[in-house]
Amino acid sequence: MKLFIGLGNSGKPYLKTRHNIGHQFITILKAKELPHTKCDINTGFMNEAGLSVQKIVHFYKVDLKNFYLIHDDLDLPVGEYRIQFDRGPAGHHGVESVIAHLGTQAFNRIRIGIGKPPAHVPTEDFVLQNFTSDEKVLIDQTIDKIVAELMGH
Repeated sequence: MKLFIGLGNSGKPYLKTRHNIGHQFITILKAKELPHTKCDINTGFMNEAGLSVQKIVHFYKVDLKNFYLIHDDLDLPVGEYRIQFDRGPAGHHGVESVIAHLGTQAFNRIRIGIGKPPAHVPTEDFVLQNFTSDEKVLIDQTIDKIVAELMGH
C-alpha cells in the first residue's frame, strides 16, 4: 500500500492558498480512486503537522518507502515539481515537524512549486495567498502530470 499525505493548514480561509497545495493535491488524488492507495491530510496547522502525520503513518502501519508527503516549495517555480526520497527540509517548517516526529527523513516527498514572493511581499504573507487564475491553470496541469507519473503513465 502507498500512503499520500498532503500538508496544509486546516480551515476554510486556507483552502486554496499556496501553502495548501498538499491538501489540494490529495483532493484530486482521492477522486482518482487508485488501488492500494490511501490519501489523507494533516490536521491543524502546517508548522505543527508532524504529530498529525505521525499518527496517520502509524495507523496505516505503512513502510516509509511507500509514504509520500506532498507540500509547497518556494524554491520551485509554479508548474514545476520534484519527487524525491530521503531529503532534508530545506527550511520548510511543516517538513521539519514531520521529520522530527517520524525520527527520519527517509520517505518520499512531492515538492510542488509555488514560486517566490515579489520583493515587497513577506514570505509568510505570500504562502497564504491564493494562486492567480493563470497560476491555477499551471497548478492543475502540474498535479495531473504528477498523478500520471505516480500511476506509471
